[in-house]
Amino acid sequence: MQIINPATEEILTEIKEDTKETLASKFGSLQKAQPVWQSIPLDERVEVLKKFSGLLEKNIEQLSAVLTSEVGKPLQQSRNEVNGARTRIKWLTENAGKYLTDETMISEKGLEEKISYEPLGVICNISAWNYPYLVGVNVFVPALLAGNTVMYKPSEYSTLTGLEIEKLLKEAGVPQNVFHLAVGGKETGEILLQLPFDGYFFTGSYKTGKMIYEKVASKMVPCQCEMGGKDPLYVTDDLADIKNVAAATADGAFYNNGQSCCAVERIYVHEKVYDRYIDEFVKEVKSWKTGSPTEAGVYIGPLSRKEQLLVLEKQLQDAVQKGGSILTGGKRMDRKGFYFEPTVVVDASHEMSLMRDESFGPVIGIMKVKNDEEAVQFMQDTEYGLTASVYSNSKERAEHILHQLNTGTGYWNCCDRVSAAVPWSGRKHSGFGSTLSHVGLRAFTKPKAYHLRSV
Repeated sequence: MQIINPATEEILTEIKEDTKETLASKFGSLQKAQPVWQSIPLDERVEVLKKFSGLLEKNIEQLSAVLTSEVGKPLQQSRNEVNGARTRIKWLTENAGKYLTDETMISEKGLEEKISYEPLGVICNISAWNYPYLVGVNVFVPALLAGNTVMYKPSEYSTLTGLEIEKLLKEAGVPQNVFHLAVGGKETGEILLQLPFDGYFFTGSYKTGKMIYEKVASKMVPCQCEMGGKDPLYVTDDLADIKNVAAATADGAFYNNGQSCCAVERIYVHEKVYDRYIDEFVKEVKSWKTGSPTEAGVYIGPLSRKEQLLVLEKQLQDAVQKGGSILTGGKRMDRKGFYFEPTVVVDASHEMSLMRDESFGPVIGIMKVKNDEEAVQFMQDTEYGLTASVYSNSKERAEHILHQLNTGTGYWNCCDRVSAAVPWSGRKHSGFGSTLSHVGLRAFTKPKAYHLRSV
């Protein structure tokens, strides 16, 4: 398998993929190791994961350089990702004892009723390339804390980072056969679906998630899928500081080149502030530095996947044919690598693919609306349900709008944000199940009820 630098199109290295035989061997070793890992006290497992976080901090420059080399995100954004992973690990390790130990529900004379949270067993984690540290720790950290063993399949576009994760977990004290990497692309993933794992946790596209869910359904084991999004954002008419709102929402749409599960993918702006907002939004986008992701100050680097360039071109061609106007950007950059200009389309409509299908790139469609009711109508018009954002001076107004939307997360005066303290979940084609928070810790367990009566 060739690892290609998306900024230069050069081959970084070649890595041998796993085979059916090597994956079966790794799975067998995970099965044997799981009861032993489960028997280790939770406090000791917590310390191992804390040490892993410390190693992330110690090696951040090297880890960031590797991440940037294979996915193309600007170096500072790679550092931000590693630090963000450490923040999540901190919350998960600090709260594991509270949510993974036995919970007494009734204690009265002669009777105790409690819940024990047992590990699922051997977990299959098929992960994503856009934030390999963040979406990875959402799964393998709570899985390991709960006493599971893990087969971690990084995306073929972030395999080098997956190897770094495995190395540092082992260095932190995770036993050799408690965590294994599955190296490869689509074929490797399909082999994993044939093995008798005790739970499947996937992050990626709706199409792939649906396929995984259907293939493992007969196994009757947990299968969580975090999939795509077409996340809406609404700018109301009661805002005074349009300039800062435009800058914040542009960042929400274009950070990591728009390659975020919860990136803002479509914007609705009240007609009273529309012109001012568009003016400030375009100014912000034009101010960004584009270029090599290793160059200081670069905000927009290359896309991670060459195939996405064509997806964006088709969306923009469709948008222009249906009445949209491109105010900035609109095409590939004339240079080596998978670069696409940050692009703003106005006069957008729901006839356009740009406003309905996931873009996962540095493009945004902006649409004028008359009032809150019309904004809600358009925000609801989607097959996805990951996040939604409202910018307004009124918390009550924002919450009233957000309550009407079928999404896993609602934002008021912020966007493109994830916190370990609250669940991360999708609805409709954005997925099902939750990671993070106490819900995400317990997602890797099976509760057992105990009724204990003395005689």
